[in-house]
Amino acid sequence: MAANYTTIYEFLIVGFNDLQQFRIPVFLLVLLFYLATITGNLLIIVFVLTGQRFQSPMFFFLGHLSLCDILISTNVSPNALKVIIMRRSPIFIDSCLIQLYFVGASAITECSLLTVMSFDRYLAICSPLRYTSIMNRKLCCYLALWPWMAGFLLSMLSNILLYDLVFCGPNIINHFFCDLAPVLQLSCSDTTAVQIHVSTVVIAVGLLQFFFVFATYISIFISIFKLSSTSGRQKAFSTCSSHLMVVSIYYGTLIILYLAPARGYSLDLNKVLSLLNTVVTPLLNPIIYSFRNKEIRLAAVKFMLETYWPLLPGLNDRSIFGRGKYNLRI
Repeated sequence: MAANYTTIYEFLIVGFNDLQQFRIPVFLLVLLFYLATITGNLLIIVFVLTGQRFQSPMFFFLGHLSLCDILISTNVSPNALKVIIMRRSPIFIDSCLIQLYFVGASAITECSLLTVMSFDRYLAICSPLRYTSIMNRKLCCYLALWPWMAGFLLSMLSNILLYDLVFCGPNIINHFFCDLAPVLQLSCSDTTAVQIHVSTVVIAVGLLQFFFVFATYISIFISIFKLSSTSGRQKAFSTCSSHLMVVSIYYGTLIILYLAPARGYSLDLNKVLSLLNTVVTPLLNPIIYSFRNKEIRLAAVKFMLETYWPLLPGLNDRSIFGRGKYNLRI
């Protein structure tokens, strides 16, 4: 006998109920992370687009990674700030699924971009003599295009399945944004198709690419150990360790978040991992990948000085940044 359901058209996001007494500090912390994320990633994009020294494939892919970080942070953080300060926030189901679509698309895109960047590092270290001829501008454009296509197309397939679900109450999302696990828990229809599709995408996009990254870095480490220069080994290890750290954090949280989005899933763990993945990681990327790079660090200093202290004596003298061991011109 079929049950009588009352379809709902609106969710109520309640955020962190257990931290309401700390909502002002949490609000300020998330706001600080968001502003820092936007500022850091925008600076990287500006440097990549305008700086002559930042036209290598590594910086080209880094610019796309920064754009992806801005997308996911802007999609989540402003809504999270609203939920934190107001304690709860209503959202139409269609708006919720749109937010979920961009979260999934940016997650897949970022995973793929990290894989492309590992391939770029593999060619640069393991095949340095052939690197320039292989990693030409045309190949770079193709390698940057397919992560975006994969992200938005695969996420679209997930949302088509989500739009077929029926929501009949309750309508409380115990999260700070519309994430997959809490949304599936509110559905009163069969979510098996969605779970199978998402798990398949995670295996194909997440696990397989993670294993690809792991395999490339085995080859990278073998090549590094063969280097006779100690400074060259240290520089290569520094670049690889930074990339591997971000890969481990990002891929690890995604695998836990989306490999088993079943009804018994721990939403407290989901919220913590989602906060790390959507608020913290987009800020870590410019810090780890870029601000540890001497050229971008000096370019950022020059940009800030020219912006806020244009009347500083001698600042406009290009010799300050154009000579010496740095020889920085942007």
